[in-house]
This record gives sequence, C-alpha cells and structure tokens, in this order.
Amino acid sequence: MADSNSSSAGVREGKYEAAERFTLAEAPGLRVRQLGLAVGQCVPWHYHSDITDTLFCMKGPIRVKLRSPAEVVVLQPGETLAIPPGRPHLVAGEDNQACQFMAVQGVGIYDYVAADE
Repeated sequence: MADSNSSSAGVREGKYEAAERFTLAEAPGLRVRQLGLAVGQCVPWHYHSDITDTLFCMKGPIRVKLRSPAEVVVLQPGETLAIPPGRPHLVAGEDNQACQFMAVQGVGIYDYVAADE
C-alpha cells in the first residue's frame, strides 16, 4: 500500500506495518517521512542502494540495529543518525515500545531492499 498523508492504524508498505506513515515532503532525489511504530512493530532489516537514511527521533527512544559493522545505536528525542547507502539496518522502539521518528532519505534514487534477518 502506498504511504498515507493522514494517520491510520496499521499502514502497510512492503513487508512491514507501521502505526502511522506520512510523507512530509518529496522532490526528485529527496523524501522526508514521519513514521510511528506501535508496541512490537519495527522496520525490518533493509538497506538503500543509493541514498543516505537520516533518522531523527521524535518520540522514543528508538533502537537502530546496524550491520557491516554490527552496531546498536539508541536515539533519544532530538537525536539523529545518518545511515549510509548499502548499510543494513533495523529500526524499532527501545524494548519494542512505541516510537516516532522522521526519515530524511536522499539525495538519490530511493529504494527499499529487504535484507535477511
């Protein structure tokens, strides 16, 4: 399902569900989205071939697991993390709790490539 410009429970895109998903801005080579994850939800392991995924924690904390190299980063509200192209990552609320974050995705061609668990 395409993203939503209004809040709705269980917005699904690709292989994962998010409590809310809003596109705040979109232009060639750049996309800004706000996502909310409910208790137990996550953005599963994936990477982007061409873009940097910059996450800004709005409500959290959020836990970002990364590979190559393996790393775990916990973001508190107001903190950011830039994830370079090709680096697999998983995003969830700390201890699987609800969270909300903004993703600035660019500059380049957006894709979502699922990575093995």
